[in-house]
Amino acid sequence: MSTGLPYKRVLVKISGEGLMGPGDYGLHGETVLKLAHDVKSVLASGRQVCLVIGGGNIFRGVSTAAKDMDRTSADYMGMLATVINALAVQSALENAGVPTRVQSAIAMSQICEPYIRRRAMRHMEKGRVVIFAAGTGNPFFTTDTAAALRAVEMNCDALLKATQVDGVYDSDPKKNAKAQRYDRLGFDKVIADDLKVMDTSAIALARENKLPIVVFNMHEENALVRVLEGKGLFTVIGEAA
Repeated sequence: MSTGLPYKRVLVKISGEGLMGPGDYGLHGETVLKLAHDVKSVLASGRQVCLVIGGGNIFRGVSTAAKDMDRTSADYMGMLATVINALAVQSALENAGVPTRVQSAIAMSQICEPYIRRRAMRHMEKGRVVIFAAGTGNPFFTTDTAAALRAVEMNCDALLKATQVDGVYDSDPKKNAKAQRYDRLGFDKVIADDLKVMDTSAIALARENKLPIVVFNMHEENALVRVLEGKGLFTVIGEAA
């Protein structure tokens, strides 16, 4: 633990879109398996890991039908999509030999545990990966906010935000070839410049609790391990730039 980023317990936030691989929706088996082996390598380094996974890859397929629904119903549909993703990642992790528990903010006792903070912390202390599903259990809150909330509740040292790019830029690097990447950023600048890293409530919660956010590209080889070793490109968001 003497090299790299000094984080012993981390929460990794993965978007549902990050599990699609080359597809337009759904789950890509190789991408899910790659994530599982990456998490396994992090555990082998002596760290504790928990995950929050979005549901956009599944909800995208029903979003057209949901557009005329009230926001509350649509949000609950999105929460259920995160449970599907959580179960898929749990299966991949367990196939890789990693003991894993899914805890849902919406009770569904036949398929996963309810979210209980002390139980989740005990799982991690025993070397298990905990996947937090169904967001916060409330409509009008994103999985970004759920990730920040769970990271604070679990006393994590950092929130690792897995994205499609290698950090935070001053504009969209896919649209602007001259976009500049930040190595470090302050919470206030992220909010003031509306940099779209995570939603504002998630950033504010992290700022209030002095929780660093590390933004990196999840599609790089051994991405999670490399970031924690301080290798490759990433952006660290903290109290000061």
